[in-house]
Amino acid sequence: MHPAQNRIRNIFSGVALAVTGLFSSSAAAYPIDCAIFLCLAGGWPASPECTAAKAEFIRRITPFPVEPPLQIWRCPMGVASKITPGEATASRIYDILADRRHPLQSHPSGPAFGPPIDTMLHRIQQYSGGHGVANIDISGPDFDFVRSIRVFNVTARQRLQGSQEDCVRHANVRMGVYGTQGNFSWHDVGVGSVPRAFVGLGKYGQNCPAVSVRAVFVEWRDYEQNYGFEQVNY
Repeated sequence: MHPAQNRIRNIFSGVALAVTGLFSSSAAAYPIDCAIFLCLAGGWPASPECTAAKAEFIRRITPFPVEPPLQIWRCPMGVASKITPGEATASRIYDILADRRHPLQSHPSGPAFGPPIDTMLHRIQQYSGGHGVANIDISGPDFDFVRSIRVFNVTARQRLQGSQEDCVRHANVRMGVYGTQGNFSWHDVGVGSVPRAFVGLGKYGQNCPAVSVRAVFVEWRDYEQNYGFEQVNY
């Protein structure tokens, strides 16, 4: 294994220790996305902080409404303006987020402990060009785990109807994906796009047995490409 990859593995194996400090703020919506970002990358290690982060990740896809499970634009990559493009790696960002000596903002200014959280978030949105993208460049392969997240909102029904026993089918599937810089968007897709791990569509399209499915499904891969998913039926 390449030395850099070894370092990444060692960093994320200790992710539970680092995220503890991220929950010190009273504004839970501010640090929770930093914790989701780190815990997801590290494979959701066992800790109270990562358990809380994963619970929020899943809560956001629980209808209604269905939200982006990771809202990376809410996680300021502290002192990001000091990072050169070649240094914007997952390990570097992890180190910055874990370093409580610096205020969590893109343009450090003001008193030693930084401005209030709402001021920081406003600056981050300005720096990133608005709501919906990370405030640093995450286009590199170190951040593929962000783009691996896919959300599927699925409604499907199938039944026999009428004296001729015609098979009536209806399916509506929307897929939520993350773009290069962490921006989230929805797209209409077919039933065939739903991952195999999804439960409930096995008989859809086959000889018309009764099928009724309403569910939201999210899948992801961590930094080391380990696969995970959750399904919420409603």
